[in-house]
Amino acid sequence: MKGFKAFNKDWTCRGKQYKVGETFEEDVQLIPCESGMHFCERLPDVFNFYTFDPDQTVVAEVEAIGDVKTDDDIKFCTNKLLIIRELSWDEVQKGCNTGNRNTGNRNTGDCNTGNRNTGDCNTGDWNTGDWNTGNCNTGDWNTGDWNTGNCNTGNRNTGDWNTGNCNTGNRNTGDWNTGDWNKSSFNNGCFMTIEPKITMFNKPSDWTLRDWWNSKACHLLNQIPKNVVEWVYACDMTDEEKQQYQEYKTTGGYLKVLDESDCAQLWWDGLCQEYRDIILALPNFDPMIFKECTGIDINA
Repeated sequence: MKGFKAFNKDWTCRGKQYKVGETFEEDVQLIPCESGMHFCERLPDVFNFYTFDPDQTVVAEVEAIGDVKTDDDIKFCTNKLLIIRELSWDEVQKGCNTGNRNTGNRNTGDCNTGNRNTGDCNTGDWNTGDWNTGNCNTGDWNTGDWNTGNCNTGNRNTGDWNTGNCNTGNRNTGDWNTGDWNKSSFNNGCFMTIEPKITMFNKPSDWTLRDWWNSKACHLLNQIPKNVVEWVYACDMTDEEKQQYQEYKTTGGYLKVLDESDCAQLWWDGLCQEYRDIILALPNFDPMIFKECTGIDINA
């Protein structure tokens, strides 16, 4: 089986000295990642384990002429390995990139110094757009990370020309804006310099969205569990449940997955009064709206 193996610059690997043109043999039980001489069938895969850098790494074409074992079809180990020849770094780059003039690894675009780019001229990683210096951008000309818009220096923007973060609007220096040209955060309007107050329970409040996110009530309500299950005994099952879950005849019941309202109500019923009071003290608290939104009947 032929493949590729990377080495340190001095042709050592895991303390063992290798040499081109020679065959090496080990009398060991083959265990991937533990024993045996390791190699990869695909050239790009060797850089999951070695640095993509000609000053630190050399790569050779190899052939396993003994037993071979793998546990993931990426790294293989053998007890007898022939080092066929050294690959030039130009061969390594061409073998790892389908694009041209890349110094990074696994690029399908051109002129990338980062890795796994499908666009062109990126210095970051995982970009599908062009001229990005950040990571994981699908837009163009971004220096931040995770942008789907264009020309952003902030992070996670879907709009354009933002220096703030998480904006869906354009040209914002604040964060989390859906409007344009905002210096403050959490705006859906334009040209705002102060954070807007939010509506709570269908009425204006004196809280900002940041106040809500930082509140103990928000932290508590985010702890409501989902997909809670409980055992329903046969004697408590409805006729409809018995028709749907025929196995109750042998098991004596069935596991019921509670819906979100049931989960929320169980959570509330088990909440101490101190924590209930924190939620009840929210601005404009309305028990009917609270029940409609969460499924919790505070009077149950």
